[in-house]
Amino acid sequence: MKTVKDFNVKNKRVLVRCDFNVPLDKKGNITDDFRIRQTLPTLRYLQENGAKLVLASHFADGKCLDHVWKIVKEFIGEKDIVFLENLRLNKGEEENSNNFAKELADLADIYINDAFGVCHRTHASVVGVPKYLPSGAGFLLKKETSILSRIMQNPDRPFVAIIGGVKFESKAKVIDGFLRVADFVLTGGKIGFSHEVKKLNFSKLVLPVDNIDTFDIGPETIKLFSEKISKGKTIIWAGPMGLFEEPAFEKGTKEIGKAICGNKKAFKVAGGGDTVLAINKFGLQDKFDHLSTGGGAMLEFIAGEKLPGLEVLGYYSNNS
Repeated sequence: MKTVKDFNVKNKRVLVRCDFNVPLDKKGNITDDFRIRQTLPTLRYLQENGAKLVLASHFADGKCLDHVWKIVKEFIGEKDIVFLENLRLNKGEEENSNNFAKELADLADIYINDAFGVCHRTHASVVGVPKYLPSGAGFLLKKETSILSRIMQNPDRPFVAIIGGVKFESKAKVIDGFLRVADFVLTGGKIGFSHEVKKLNFSKLVLPVDNIDTFDIGPETIKLFSEKISKGKTIIWAGPMGLFEEPAFEKGTKEIGKAICGNKKAFKVAGGGDTVLAINKFGLQDKFDHLSTGGGAMLEFIAGEKLPGLEVLGYYSNNS
């Protein structure tokens, strides 16, 4: 897999796929700029080496609008940095439209993916554009794959995976994957209380035993999970244990975060927007060995799934 350093970017237009899908408060203010800050080394490197930047990102969901790329192209010629509008405002993004991918590719000379968090998506800006431009990975994407591949290939054991969130369907494949590679899989949030996860009959699967109005894990579950966490030498955490944004339901997520950080012998990794937001809320961010910009992407990668965004960059052919 080529990286940004493999290209001569001087006087070139470089389309950088970023992940600036950051949380906002009710007034539209950014509450956590973690993902933005993680991409800055790539953007600074490109600027320092004479590139013109075309930044592309999605933000939540959007409706279909028409893009006037001719005007955008003229604007790019005048400016050193152009930030395109929300990619998901065009339905071609999530449909992985070749036409939309070509429109994006036509804006630049080189494509750099620095958005690990969307590498599990078969979207036009992730897997379509590399078909039409010389392509490589940014520093963040390279860092993520280097650290996470160490865990995937040779984790120190016991290996504990903690998976939370709302929808079982979105995590079903990764839970199955972790049941094959981890020693314990702890499930919290609504996933942990779902009927589907309770049907899984694995001794290494640890489910909640009590809850607070179904919006948080209860004290007995905190005790049970903390005991498993204390034994781990590799710990992966993706997904809060409940509705941590509300003070009445923050204890489960807070206590599990503290239990992870209290295990001094473990290599600790966490990822996903809500998880990192919770970690920052409780002041635990400096106690993890790595905070990933991806939640679903991180889980799928470690569970052994091939990520389309990495595959199109040649990652697996070079790391098989």
